[in-house]
Amino acid sequence: MTGSVILDPLVPEILLWIAAGVAALFVIYAAVRRMPGWWLRGLAAIALLAGIANPSLQREDRDALTDIIVAVVDESASQRISDRPDQTEAALARLQAEVDAQDNTELHVTRLGDAEGDGGTLLMTAVAEALAEEPTARVAGIVTITDGRLHDIERAPETLPAPLHTILTGHEDDWDRRLIVKNAPSFAIIGEPVELTLRIEDQGAAPGVASVPLTIAIDGGAPMEFDVPVNQDLPLPITLDHGGTNVLQFETPTAEGELTDRNNAAVLQMNGVRDRLRVLLVSGEPHPGERTWRNLLKSDSSVDLVHFTILRPPDKQDGVPVDELSLIAFPTRELFLEKIDEFDLIIFDRYRRRGILPGLYLDNIRDYVENGGALLVSSGSEYASADSLFRSSLESVIPGAPTARVYEQGFTPELSDLGQRHPVTEGLEMATGEDAPGWGRWFRQIEVEAPEGSQVLMEGIDELPLLVLNRVGEGRVALMASDQIWLWNRGYEGGGPQLELLRRLAHWMMKEPELEEEALWVEPTGLTMRVIRRTLSEEVNDVTVTHPDGTETVLGLEEVSPGRFATTWEAPEIGLYRLSDGEEETVIALGPSAPREFEQTIASGDALAPLVEGTRGGTFVADDGAIDLREVRPGRPASGRGWMGFIPRGAYLTADITVTPVLPAWLFLLVAGSLVVGAWLREGRR
Repeated sequence: MTGSVILDPLVPEILLWIAAGVAALFVIYAAVRRMPGWWLRGLAAIALLAGIANPSLQREDRDALTDIIVAVVDESASQRISDRPDQTEAALARLQAEVDAQDNTELHVTRLGDAEGDGGTLLMTAVAEALAEEPTARVAGIVTITDGRLHDIERAPETLPAPLHTILTGHEDDWDRRLIVKNAPSFAIIGEPVELTLRIEDQGAAPGVASVPLTIAIDGGAPMEFDVPVNQDLPLPITLDHGGTNVLQFETPTAEGELTDRNNAAVLQMNGVRDRLRVLLVSGEPHPGERTWRNLLKSDSSVDLVHFTILRPPDKQDGVPVDELSLIAFPTRELFLEKIDEFDLIIFDRYRRRGILPGLYLDNIRDYVENGGALLVSSGSEYASADSLFRSSLESVIPGAPTARVYEQGFTPELSDLGQRHPVTEGLEMATGEDAPGWGRWFRQIEVEAPEGSQVLMEGIDELPLLVLNRVGEGRVALMASDQIWLWNRGYEGGGPQLELLRRLAHWMMKEPELEEEALWVEPTGLTMRVIRRTLSEEVNDVTVTHPDGTETVLGLEEVSPGRFATTWEAPEIGLYRLSDGEEETVIALGPSAPREFEQTIASGDALAPLVEGTRGGTFVADDGAIDLREVRPGRPASGRGWMGFIPRGAYLTADITVTPVLPAWLFLLVAGSLVVGAWLREGRR
């Protein structure tokens, strides 16, 4: 119960003050003139003014409110390593016990998780939001339980209503090792070295080793191991050997005693581009399809095409003197002996053996394929003759033995069962558009027998092989058992997807990863993964996903189209994920491989120190155990050895208010009149 006097003037307040001034002048005048009753007149003026002011006595019934200590508990990813969760909970329990021991005080706890994406620890944002939910007049103290690694110090409130204290988790002997990839380009030219910069950095109480092992793997291939220095920038030249996406994995093994391995690995996706795709096209004779091949290859500005057409074979005898011929001699020695390895793809278009290419040169082409080269044979009727290119040393690499039979009749090329699943021809039936009438017919097919192990993707008359692929050694070979694809290019009977087919065919022969028959990859959208498995098999294994923290999740896949199995999965956090189905493996980094939370993992109060010192609070170590809670006055130091202070607020809630007049107005008037009469009598007696 508290009381106070309040005024409720009967006239405007300005008039009351004017009256008080006039009365004061009269009283002063009377005192100066030494009138005998001046002091009685002064008292009468005061009584009259008091009656006009209408004073009342106000009494309040108050309910005391508790003081609030706000605790913000950091539960971000860096706070979940080592034994920090246990330290955090123990520190919070000790703080709760200290608050419970205080009179009229309560603890309000706010827990902070990981920010969306790679936002890191938004500790100051959490503090500001927690304070916004509490009455400022009741906040007696603020405590953060954290490792001190925050990423929003600029969002700290301009003023804090109470002392800020920090309880740091972690240990004095903590240390961690981090792998950093610097200045990594997003693409590189195939075959040309590009330089990355790596750095392996030790933080905290590290053991002080001079070098550590580093493992590098490209596209899941055999890992390469190196011994690299610590705390030094390491220039690393990388040469990509194929186009498309190249996945580079860098990893250093987890050392005994380090805080976490979440920042020991990095994944870099680099797009390989070809500076120039060198193609050698040899046409055995002029024919309508020759222009089609040339136009298709020249339509791509990145293709460097060398094209020769044999217009005058050696066996041609027409009596024209050699010195009068304007034909360019076929530079067979230069192309097939000296510079054959410079070509990415060799195409034989309706070529027949006429003695132009000796057996030694054909042997070089065979070796070129076995060592990783690519050969495409587009065959006409000559392929079924005795002069067939198959009847040479190339027999061991060309995936189709001619039977000497040639069909000269109309047929529509169709995809085989395997072709509907193979990435070269998958979905080609829709390549001309959903409203297209279908593929146009061809009118010549050479009967061939595909060897065991080859892949028949397209079929023609009586389901005979039309497009056959095969792997030979390290290289790849394709055979088109017809020379009629040019009809599609002319749009005959609606044409067909010749451009898309030949593009995919060339990319498969160039070993582009997106055209591999067996592949496992991930298409990420934020934290959502679409896991895709492409295979020529009818069934696939489940995919095991290894999380950044080492836990595993098994995903089942469903067939979404011929040869494609997929599923969608929501990842719980950003970081590096490894996927495997026992046959194929891949890695994917959602966000950075090492999130912002793991750039700095050693606990430190340096970032929070200016805020803590600005409120005269303190920084404490969770390992030190219990911390006493004491009351302090505003402006005084709020921390000391083993204790933290809070400011008692004395906040209350008014339950009831009673207002009672000090005296009735008539009584004030009576007192004033009595004093005036007394003054008159005093003066009259004199």
